[in-house]
Amino acid sequence: MSFSLDPELAAVFAASAGDTPPEPLAPGDWKTWRDSVAAVYPALTSGLDRPEVGHQVFSAATRDGAQIDLHWFTPSGVAGPTAAVVHAHGGGLVAGEVAHFAPFIAQYVAAAGVPFLSVEYRLAPEVAGSTLADDVYTGLTWLIEHAHELGVDAARIAVMGESAGATLAAATAIRARQDGVVLARQILVYPMLDNSDTPLDPHLHAFSADLYTLKNTAWQLVLGDAHTDDAPATIVPARLEDHTGLPPAYLEVGELDAFRDETVAYAQRLWSADVSAELHVLPGLSHGWDHFAPGISVHAPVYARRVALLKSL
Repeated sequence: MSFSLDPELAAVFAASAGDTPPEPLAPGDWKTWRDSVAAVYPALTSGLDRPEVGHQVFSAATRDGAQIDLHWFTPSGVAGPTAAVVHAHGGGLVAGEVAHFAPFIAQYVAAAGVPFLSVEYRLAPEVAGSTLADDVYTGLTWLIEHAHELGVDAARIAVMGESAGATLAAATAIRARQDGVVLARQILVYPMLDNSDTPLDPHLHAFSADLYTLKNTAWQLVLGDAHTDDAPATIVPARLEDHTGLPPAYLEVGELDAFRDETVAYAQRLWSADVSAELHVLPGLSHGWDHFAPGISVHAPVYARRVALLKSL
């Protein structure tokens, strides 16, 4: 049986495509992607506000002297000290901001009763190299330093991200290990982990061609001409050689996602290093499916599993 989209997801995509399908993303065209994310996500999150979830914005100084915003989302009626999540949003390393994903974050906070610190990390091409991951790590160290006043148990902090945000979450976990910072878990939802130029599986071309183009564009902007094998693991997690001592991981990806194989490979490397990794490859689903089609049948059990994981921190 050949690969095919979940029928409900296919119907959602068909309804949103209209009469004129969009042009394929051109290599190097990060600006179109950024504009698309900025236009699409407000519509995707319309009506998802959770007014019972508190939202404060703090500021922290980065290693290179910049100031970044840290968005602190808190559940109502939960007494500390609690677990907490340092979160990085998706967007291909070139797009997105916390505001685009805030309603999704607030849903997690309300459902799990766990506060989130979502980092307004800077984007490529305005910054490059380790700067994006450094910004997320700044959020982690800031939360640890302020854990007592925020009612957080510093021993129960996880990192989490979706797509490119999962890239930065995984890189933050690697950096934390280097610095002796113990994390409770890394939660990587359809992560972009590998900058290698391995050709896209031809069976996935119909479902993930634009994502594959975006991946190559993003890594070129972040790394420049750095050789694939020379990129540090604190930028490209798939370049890590020793996974010993990393925090336990939750990894989830659709079987029609361009990042499927690198996600599975990362889980295998964690297992080989005696690191617990819970891996889910979801049949019939492509990248970002949960944001675009939260009403399809498969969403409820997958979302319930994520919420249960957050509650277990």
